[in-house]
Amino acid sequence: MHNEQNSTQDHHEEITLKLHKEELQVSKKIIETAKVNVYKKTYTVEKQISVPVTHEELIIEKKILNPESTTDARDETIRIPLSEERIEVTKHPIIFEDVEIYKKKIEEHIQVNETLKEEKLNIDTVGDIRVMVDNQRSTSEIL
Repeated sequence: MHNEQNSTQDHHEEITLKLHKEELQVSKKIIETAKVNVYKKTYTVEKQISVPVTHEELIIEKKILNPESTTDARDETIRIPLSEERIEVTKHPIIFEDVEIYKKKIEEHIQVNETLKEEKLNIDTVGDIRVMVDNQRSTSEIL
């Protein structure tokens, strides 16, 4: 701003005003929101099944007859085991389920609202004073 006076001396007084305004500076930082521990746990279950088995026997039946008496007869049975099935249990692991575990980055947009300040120059005048701004005359505010 320059003050012009009609005097014999050129006298200038300069004042510099610094106008400020706020700007947004957005930064991001990663914070840990959860910890995850993934592990397998083994459970045991008792299982009971019924398995039919067979065996072979040689059977020898003898009838002893008493020649003196026709009503007095004795039976004798001899059993000789020849073979039998025995149960043999084996266990083997099988894969019954695949579980995929992975991290995925998901981008979201979050609306941020802030109020910013900005300074503007205002000139108040009292009386009939001419203010020159870029070669234009005005008697009101200059923004």
